[in-house]
Amino acid sequence: MKIILMENVPSLGKAGDVVQVATGYARNFLIPQKMALEASSANVHGLERRRESFLKKADHEKQNAAELALKIEALSCTLGRQVGENEKLFGSVTTMDLQEFLNNQGIALDRRRILLPNPIKSLGVFTVPVKLHPDITAHLKVTVVPEMKKS
Repeated sequence: MKIILMENVPSLGKAGDVVQVATGYARNFLIPQKMALEASSANVHGLERRRESFLKKADHEKQNAAELALKIEALSCTLGRQVGENEKLFGSVTTMDLQEFLNNQGIALDRRRILLPNPIKSLGVFTVPVKLHPDITAHLKVTVVPEMKKS
């Protein structure tokens, strides 16, 4: 089934693209979520008229993502964790911890945008990519240090 994407959909395309997808995927997920429209001749004609507003919206989103990337890259996240022998962490640093740090800095992001392949389980300095836009990825500097024991 041919559809017109109304939003950027990872692995499918950008807003305004006409793509071919499985009928069930389109009818059960994309169209009810308002992420796509069926590519009828009327909808394609309407898309041509709205293409300029789509482009302006996409450009605006990209500029906002670029500004947010600069903010994120200026941050340095230092997290204290309890450690055992050989400086192994009790537990780990996950995307939820990083999302909480960003929320405390006034940056609201979905944790699925934080591309941490595996939780951090050791002390050190790490660079964690944050996907803000299909073309823009910020890199957050994360430092994991031993937590000071309370006496």
